[in-house]
Amino acid sequence: MGLLLLLTSTLLSTYFHPGSVVNAQQRFTIREITLSIEPSTDVIRDTNVTLRCKAIVSSTGQEALSREYTIYKDGNKVYTKTSSTSEDLLYPLLEARVSNTGKYKCMINIEGKNMTSEAKKLTVTGLSKPVLHLNKGVFKEGEEITARCIAPSERGSIFFYFFEDNKEILERQVNSNQAEAKLHFSSVGIHKVHCAYTVLITPDSVKSEKSNVVNVSVESFPITAALDISPKSNIYEGDQLVILCSVTNAENSVNISTRNFHLFLSQGNRLLSSGDTKVNYSMVALAKDPGEFECRVEMKGLVKVDSKNISVTELFSVPTLTVSPTEVFRKEYMTLTCKSESTASERLSREELTYTLDPPKSPLIPKERGVFAGHALSHDFNYTCAAQAKGIVKHSEILTVRPKVSVSAPEITVVGRAVLGQPVKILCQSDVGSLPINYTLIRGYTNLSTIVVKLPSQQALFTVNITKPDEISEYTCRAKNSHKIWDGVRSGGLKANITVPLTQPTLTVIPHLPEISEGDHLYLICGVKGTPPVTFKWYRDGHEQPLYTTTSNKNNTDYQVPTLSKEHSGTYYCEAFNHANKVRSERVTIEVRQALWKKAVIGCFCLLAVIVLVVVAVLCFRSKRGQREAAAELSVKPSSPKSDDSLTVNLTHDTEVYNAATDAAPLYDGKEGRVTNGARDSMASLPVDISNRSSYSIPATV
Repeated sequence: MGLLLLLTSTLLSTYFHPGSVVNAQQRFTIREITLSIEPSTDVIRDTNVTLRCKAIVSSTGQEALSREYTIYKDGNKVYTKTSSTSEDLLYPLLEARVSNTGKYKCMINIEGKNMTSEAKKLTVTGLSKPVLHLNKGVFKEGEEITARCIAPSERGSIFFYFFEDNKEILERQVNSNQAEAKLHFSSVGIHKVHCAYTVLITPDSVKSEKSNVVNVSVESFPITAALDISPKSNIYEGDQLVILCSVTNAENSVNISTRNFHLFLSQGNRLLSSGDTKVNYSMVALAKDPGEFECRVEMKGLVKVDSKNISVTELFSVPTLTVSPTEVFRKEYMTLTCKSESTASERLSREELTYTLDPPKSPLIPKERGVFAGHALSHDFNYTCAAQAKGIVKHSEILTVRPKVSVSAPEITVVGRAVLGQPVKILCQSDVGSLPINYTLIRGYTNLSTIVVKLPSQQALFTVNITKPDEISEYTCRAKNSHKIWDGVRSGGLKANITVPLTQPTLTVIPHLPEISEGDHLYLICGVKGTPPVTFKWYRDGHEQPLYTTTSNKNNTDYQVPTLSKEHSGTYYCEAFNHANKVRSERVTIEVRQALWKKAVIGCFCLLAVIVLVVVAVLCFRSKRGQREAAAELSVKPSSPKSDDSLTVNLTHDTEVYNAATDAAPLYDGKEGRVTNGARDSMASLPVDISNRSSYSIPATV
């Protein structure tokens, strides 16, 4: 029973309100359609040509109307597409050929209503002159005209074209030498009409010259479109606009109700309303909306338009939202101010304009009109505000508050190694802090330089020269990213090890030169001044590879040869290097002498040789002397000498024998470790008792 009552109510409602179904439908009007050929109407072979069909349609709804586009070539349908968007229709002619030459146009159809664009042509040639006939010469505005164009003696497939004031308005394709067309003129006055035709000749076509020109007089149709807007002036935002679009019959000679009229009221591209004889519309005036309204009356072949522009004065400007202070840190107290810079004081009082902050659950508290205060959050936050008066609401742009983070105490470090006397790179860096951050390098109480770090990848890197090892601890740095902290935050003193370059090394040889003999234990000691660890290398001339390499935390070390031999003689030097530099000692030449025991053996042999020579010389001398004094010795025979008696040698007559004996061979001096010049030195050391210049005694032991 309930369902039956509902159906009955629906049917009765439809019956008594027949216009409700019509009003529920979306209303529209096709205002204009154009066709363009890109890139040009005169192209060469293989050019990609695009036909663009553009339609301007005004409708009541927000949804795009379904529209059907049709492309014609030389009057023949070549392409059709249905679209549900308002985008232009693009019809491509890829790699155009001569067969594509022709006349193109575009037609749009929306729910049975259509409009065709002007035709675009590519090629024109001349033929015999055509003849134009019109059914009469005087017409009413919007009245249909019958025009006939004749191509004398022409046959074949012919295109006929009709022109109004040298503007092509219609074309016909026939297989005869004449064609008729129905023409409509939308403006009052004298119109010059002529026609022309084109004969298709494969693969080309030839166009005729213009026909005779016929003057057509078009009289005004006694109706107009009337647009009335109230109030007519001094319109402010929030005022109620009453708009009337109607048709007037100035001469009252036409029964409007018998005509097929339709009215469209538009504001810009938005269709506000439509009707048959009168359209009423009411709206609130807004300054942001376009002030152009149009009342359009359409009849078959006739369009009447009345348009007006209105000026709407702002009640108040769009508000701006600002933050104070402009540099906000986390948890810091801040203030947001929402304000409209201009207001229409003659229509709006200060108390009528109110401000609200969005989002409503913001932690900021209203303090006064348009002022909100509170503590900044620990993260970025977006705020907007709204100004409202007399039903008009305007929103500010989004203000993003990005609370900054106070900079932490920086750390000061050395990048790489700090070498005395060389440029040292010092890095000053804080773990946290919002950019930009000003880093200042300080020595003692003097600010040396400042670097502003604006990017996360940027570093505050300073370069200084260190002249003394203890100078490095005098450096500190300061970080600052807020004007509220006068001196920023400072680091501690710079702690770094200073590498002192090495001095030229000294090479010490033990045992001391030249007292180096075979079998000695050799020490080559290389010493430097500088920062350890130090790497030492010993070299011998003639050898590319080092003899010995070692790294020590001391400033000296040695290279040892436990038992020397003649083969160890040569020139030696050492090299030393640390993290600062590399140095080399002067060269030392070592000559390894014979061992002492070898020298002693040689000395003994030499001494024995000298003694033998002396004994031989003495015996020879004695033998010669005995021969000269034989007689004396026979007369007086001395007793045999005892073992401790001295042997008296007469050197008076045999000085040459003595000299030859003492110079015969060298002797080895075991006590001094050296070889003497000869037996003379050895003899001088013997206990010889010289009683006079002519003789001396040699002990019997010799």
